Amino acid sequence: MDFQNRVGSKIRSGGVASASESNVDRRERLRKLALETIDISKDPYFMKNHLGSYECKLCLTLHTNEGSYLAHTQGKKHQTNLARRAAKESKESNMIQPDVGPAKPMITPRRNIIKIGRPGYRITKVRDPVTRQLGFLYQIQYPQIAEDVIPRHRFMGAYEQKIEPPNNAYQYLVVAAEPYESIAFKIQSHKVDEAPGKLWTHWDQDSKQFSLQFFFKNERTTMFEGMGATPTVAPPTATA
Repeated sequence: MDFQNRVGSKIRSGGVASASESNVDRRERLRKLALETIDISKDPYFMKNHLGSYECKLCLTLHTNEGSYLAHTQGKKHQTNLARRAAKESKESNMIQPDVGPAKPMITPRRNIIKIGRPGYRITKVRDPVTRQLGFLYQIQYPQIAEDVIPRHRFMGAYEQKIEPPNNAYQYLVVAAEPYESIAFKIQSHKVDEAPGKLWTHWDQDSKQFSLQFFFKNERTTMFEGMGATPTVAPPTATA
């Protein structure tokens, strides 16, 4: 580039280039460097349109040749848009994406609760006056139960527990309420009658007492289980 005969230049010197001329020279050098070092076919934002021109899909700019496009990729506008796109993709990757397929069950983290011992309880044997079924009434005291906690219970098979050797003749009634230790009652391995009125629980918020009562199915009830009609007993016959 000829920089002679410009204001401020000395005789036989190159002269002083203006800012615009320096920018043109810099862009030309960057274009030549990019052509030598960059494989334009691997650029995801490079596109050749139907008119034969070249477009930058990131900046939405139009270029007449590959050199012009490569010079654009080294400019401030393209570099700024690249930084914005990288920040956006990084933010989206950190967000929790829903898994494809069936929903996985939510796992509640286990809370570390200090146990304060076992609660007091009372057990009463009961019998249904009509069906003559045997059962139990459990009354368990929880004076220091945690706020908004209601005692829970479940019947556990002999092979579910790990405290005693399993015995098919017994099952366990487990009652739990934080912060007390869970307690288990060893009972006979008979079927529990879950009909309405046969198995019920009650939590007294004022007295902090949890009550649970259930009855075992007797042989007469088990024999006719699943039948539509309720078994009846024939009336006694009179004898002369």
